[in-house]
Amino acid sequence: MPIHNRIAAFADDMTAWRRDLHAHPELGLEEHRTAAIVAEKLAAWGIKVHAGLATTGVVGTLKVGNSNRAIAIRADMDALPMEEANDFPHRSQFAGKMHACGHDGHTTMLLGAARYLAETKNFDGTVHFVFQPAEEGAGGGRIMVEEGLFDLFPADAVYGAHNDTNLPIGEMYVVAGPNSAASDRFIIHVDGRGGHAARPHVTIDPITIGAQIVMAYQTLVSRRLDPADAAVLSITQFHAGSAGNVIPETAFINGTVRTMKPETQDMLEAQMGAIARAIAESQGATVRFEYSRGYPIVMNNPDATERAAAAAAKVIDPSRVHREKPLTLGGEDFAYMAQKVPGCFVRFGQRGPDGKGGTPVHNSKYDFNDAILPLGASYWATLVEQELARE
Repeated sequence: MPIHNRIAAFADDMTAWRRDLHAHPELGLEEHRTAAIVAEKLAAWGIKVHAGLATTGVVGTLKVGNSNRAIAIRADMDALPMEEANDFPHRSQFAGKMHACGHDGHTTMLLGAARYLAETKNFDGTVHFVFQPAEEGAGGGRIMVEEGLFDLFPADAVYGAHNDTNLPIGEMYVVAGPNSAASDRFIIHVDGRGGHAARPHVTIDPITIGAQIVMAYQTLVSRRLDPADAAVLSITQFHAGSAGNVIPETAFINGTVRTMKPETQDMLEAQMGAIARAIAESQGATVRFEYSRGYPIVMNNPDATERAAAAAAKVIDPSRVHREKPLTLGGEDFAYMAQKVPGCFVRFGQRGPDGKGGTPVHNSKYDFNDAILPLGASYWATLVEQELARE
């Protein structure tokens, strides 16, 4: 794989940066240490720094030559609220916080590309290095766009990436069209009538009503949705009661819905509300159904995808640049940026031949595979040199 020689030369530096970030994870909109490190390094390399967008976001701007062309490259910085089960020296030093999705690696790869491009300046135009907070639920991408990301830093296209633990090192997914699912949440409050557990006939039991709602939801995807479509409806919380001999007054149900088509999203929201209300009303209870639309579908622009694929083919074996990928229903707030300007979100394989790097994301034993840091940085550098080529 033609990794840039200069990037290969400071691969050990990138590994040290990444492991330091891994050891000091910060949650969404709290990435103050991470943002400070990013800003300090960018400034040291002569890159103009804008800090504070979306609270802890950082944008570095590097302009070379006189061209008006500009692109943006985005990396996420936040960690997850979970305990780490690894025992290596760079494990998390903070209880209840862990880089379990590889954002430490994403940040480091973009820093590596920024260092290389600031040194070589082998392009003509402007590149914005976007270090985004709060991808894991708080929607930092949305906040950055709402606070004027592309007004302050105009770009012809925006590019992002994620590691893929199922894909071998040296392979990439670069796929046009829908790439990540719309990610929505729902909350249901079932209000019944509490009472003594020995006299259920004088109560309206929210637990049995809630259980019926949960079971009815299981048929929405299997019986209401075209099998050729894709969706996930998962109940993740069911809370009710505080004593073994008391039927409670209320029950609380929470979960997530993932869809790949707007019309499927609309159908599920409508049907879920109708089912919950009908079951509750049939038994004398009332229900409060709340449905919150989260991250939109990531739609890779066809032209931006072709450009990303061309750059990938210069860094890895062109036959390893996969233009189709298995359907996945994870959410990704890069979607907000790709709604604003043409975008493409790619995936880097990180699973080594020995299985290293293959632990799934959001797992307490996960760790980013440092072996792909030079590859990712070289890809970003190649993309900039290609898109902003000197004429």
